[in-house]
Amino acid sequence: MHALPIRAVLAVAAATAFAACAPRTPVTAPSPASDPRNNLKAGLFDAAEYASNLKVVAKAVSPKGFLGETNSDLAFTGNYVIQGNYNGPVVWDISNPSAPTLVVAYECPASQNDVSVYKNLMFMSAEAMNGRVDCKPGGVKDVVSKERVRGVRIFDITNIREPKLVANVQTCRGSHTHTVLEDPKDKNNVYIYVSGSSGIRPAGELAECVAAPSGEANSSRLRIEIIKVPLANPAAAAVVGRANIFAGLGAATSHGASLADKAEMDAAKAKGAFTIMIPAMNEEVILPNQFVKPVIDSIVKARGATVATAADSAAARPVVNAFVTRMLAAQGMDKPAAVSTTVSEGSQCHDITVYPSLGLAGGACEGHGILLDISNPVAPVRLDAVADSNFAYWHSATFNNDGTKMLFSDEWGGGGSPKCRALDKPEWGANAIFNIVNKKLVFQSYYKIPTYQSKNENCVAHNGSLIPIPGRDVMVQSWYQGGISVFDWTDGARPKEIASFDRGPVDSTRMEMGGSWSVYWYNGNIVSSEIARGMDVAQLVPSEFISQNEIDAANTVKWDYLNAQGQPKISWPPSFALAKAYTDQLERKGCVAPAKIGDIRAQIATAEKSNGGARNAALAKLVMDVEGSRSCDPAKIDLLKKALQDLQALAM
Repeated sequence: MHALPIRAVLAVAAATAFAACAPRTPVTAPSPASDPRNNLKAGLFDAAEYASNLKVVAKAVSPKGFLGETNSDLAFTGNYVIQGNYNGPVVWDISNPSAPTLVVAYECPASQNDVSVYKNLMFMSAEAMNGRVDCKPGGVKDVVSKERVRGVRIFDITNIREPKLVANVQTCRGSHTHTVLEDPKDKNNVYIYVSGSSGIRPAGELAECVAAPSGEANSSRLRIEIIKVPLANPAAAAVVGRANIFAGLGAATSHGASLADKAEMDAAKAKGAFTIMIPAMNEEVILPNQFVKPVIDSIVKARGATVATAADSAAARPVVNAFVTRMLAAQGMDKPAAVSTTVSEGSQCHDITVYPSLGLAGGACEGHGILLDISNPVAPVRLDAVADSNFAYWHSATFNNDGTKMLFSDEWGGGGSPKCRALDKPEWGANAIFNIVNKKLVFQSYYKIPTYQSKNENCVAHNGSLIPIPGRDVMVQSWYQGGISVFDWTDGARPKEIASFDRGPVDSTRMEMGGSWSVYWYNGNIVSSEIARGMDVAQLVPSEFISQNEIDAANTVKWDYLNAQGQPKISWPPSFALAKAYTDQLERKGCVAPAKIGDIRAQIATAEKSNGGARNAALAKLVMDVEGSRSCDPAKIDLLKKALQDLQALAM
């Protein structure tokens, strides 16, 4: 989730857009208008639900003091889920996925409090002004204070029930999100790429922060701050680099409001809503009640009345307009943005996903999607950058497992707005899929959930991760109150939804924040951080799109810990489920005769029932037999043969 200062103040649910390339037609379901997720009954804990090809096995409610505060990102270690929350991290034990138990809710207010882990360490982002170095509540009243933390907190979680704060690493633009990078060449340290979207801090609070033009060597603009964490002494963690991966990029442009936005603006104005034009954004927004009501109340009180009239509203309009105009002027947003041919000096990455085993990273950087070489972790190098006029805010990135494709998400509207309505274009607030060809990004298609959500549901593409279905690129992704969507993007030009879960809106009468902030697959479970409610745990069930064998093969993948933005290379241990999964995929493709598929399955079953030499002989024969089907799908046949040969090695 993101918010620029003026949006935080005005609660404006419109994001600045950056980009420029030819629009494409997205691939969606034939009829989103008839999707069963449309028009589900609202409710905080009693909303109607719809699930397709997965089952929800648990719904954990946030604990007291944390329920009602925003739940944010997730990290995993052992049997534990660490859930970020604006009041501090919440730890759940999912040893029994159908009955998560609360381990600890650790008070440490800030936002977004996104979390990640490495062995016995937990890291947490802090960017808001209320974060204190001692984790205590109450905030920091002074504008400039050494008591404030805006950066990355480091905790020792050797005893996960009692996290111990060991360091606060201060950064110049705070830490909206962060990414832990494990350098395969350096076993003594981990690195943290910090994505900070706040304004540059005053030198009185952090001396090294300099609001000079980005071209100056000591400038804090257009920089990704890089923290080095010595594993032997994490308290000594410090910023060791400030990389400018934006240099030379061009400016990006906005696609503006959608037809749905314009229709809602017209309807609001007809009902008397107060609006204002923000010149710097060239966008008209509806002012929230907190700006309007106090002024109207004071006018009503001044004339000795208790009920407001149309005349009171008319009298309040110039007063409210003048107040908000002064606010805009104070933030430099009272004039149209200057026409520029270069990237904005305020640009930053929202999320960086690293793929250490490939030495690559994907930066979702507001106006651009960026491919990085991270072979030197303290000096990332830009390999390519793309922009798209359909994208408002490049938010997050995901590689496919072999690193030949990358998916970027667009958080149009900042995560706090309804952007999945019938009149919203399906290529806005969606994913963009690219092939990686010779270290360049080549556009393939868009993917957006094939459903229409209401004007009371914040909905747009957000965080997700791969599901380790062998031989395929399958991902689960959060869409806020659009729920979670599982989709296949093996064919990058034709992504297709294959499973989903959604609830009705939090409130049927107005837009209230809720839905899935992030959802990740971890050791057989699909875990979703529900902003307003708590945490959901789901599991795939077999369908026409995913077989039980594919699910079983995926569930052989076990991780000791997971940070989705530190993408691990997925490998599958030898198993008969793996061989059966590849056989199912050959059958689904339809180019191997049914009788041959039946014969392959029979031979796998015979081998599985056998032991020692008999199993080895059965597998050796099968390796030879499947070669006859090579013309169907040579790559898949090779995967099946390798799965069988790996089983042979175990049988020897």
